[in-house]
Amino acid sequence: MSEVQERIQRHIDALVETGAENGVQVAVFQDGALIVDAVAGTADPVTGRPVTSGTPIFSFSAVKNVAATLTHLLVARGHLDYDSPVTDLWPEFGAHGKDTATLRHVLTHTVGLPAMPREITPVELPDWSRVCAALAAAEPRWRPGEAMGYHSYTFGFVVGELARRATGRPVHELLREWITAPLGVEGQIYFAVPEEGLPGLARLEQQARQWPAETGDDDPAEGDPGDGEAILAAWESRPSAEFGNRAEILGADIPSVGTATAHGLAAMFNALLQGGLVDSARLAELSTPAFEGTDQVFGTPVRMALGFPIGRIGAPAEENSVAFGWPGGGGSYAYADPERGIAFALTKTRLAPDFDTVLSASAILADHLARAR
Repeated sequence: MSEVQERIQRHIDALVETGAENGVQVAVFQDGALIVDAVAGTADPVTGRPVTSGTPIFSFSAVKNVAATLTHLLVARGHLDYDSPVTDLWPEFGAHGKDTATLRHVLTHTVGLPAMPREITPVELPDWSRVCAALAAAEPRWRPGEAMGYHSYTFGFVVGELARRATGRPVHELLREWITAPLGVEGQIYFAVPEEGLPGLARLEQQARQWPAETGDDDPAEGDPGDGEAILAAWESRPSAEFGNRAEILGADIPSVGTATAHGLAAMFNALLQGGLVDSARLAELSTPAFEGTDQVFGTPVRMALGFPIGRIGAPAEENSVAFGWPGGGGSYAYADPERGIAFALTKTRLAPDFDTVLSASAILADHLARAR
């Protein structure tokens, strides 16, 4: 067992023993080698079934990393082009001035559709055609390309519908054929979990602490927008264990969110860094700013590459990190860092309104890397 594996294993064991976490997975590749594959806790608090490195966990937007990667593979294989209008494949999408939107706008979250149309709630999410029709008919909040705002659930449906129209196939099939099967991580990353895979998933639980965005007693799984001035509905902005445990959600193509192991996510990012999925020129684009400004949803500064935010959670500002990757609501996170040769992923079963477990595991990794210099 490597020194960093042992340290992270002891750390997450302690988190579980103290009750801070219930089930945790951490996986790290460095320069192509797996240096951490640590797990702790239970996958199901009722049965006590343990978490293994192969136990998939619904990890919310940490799986946006997969949708973005799949989009780059569609471009690399000639199915799409970054600067082609969305309407080339999806004419209906041009309603209300969205005809200028390109795939580049989709990848940088600048299309102007950060929120689902209000008629779409979690109940409708598994209905692919209905959601895509609502997005095509929606009026954007800004002209495509003029501003950036986190496209919480809309991102995955837009890239997924472009993928479907370009290839004639749903995204879960492309994911299996282009990513999970070639990388040997089948059963570790899903958009739509097959029925036979549902019993093997971890079950999420909600941390008792109040979430910063909570403004009342509305159930975030029921689609109540809460604050009428908020851009996102409550279910789009507040991760809910009840939502992430629903069989109809887990089994549907909803490619802004998904189910994965830390090992599967880290293996995908490692393949990106090692040239197993894209060439070096395309990899360089993944950490090159394509949009910089203020996120209109959260009001925070943002640097976006094509498909990913740039920077690493917890990295000192002076580091000017070129890492790229999405966190997931509830505290999961996955990223690739080309400068350090690191592919990192952490998934967990207890949804928390912070990234404390990510930060503590990252600090151990950073110390290891500093010692190794």
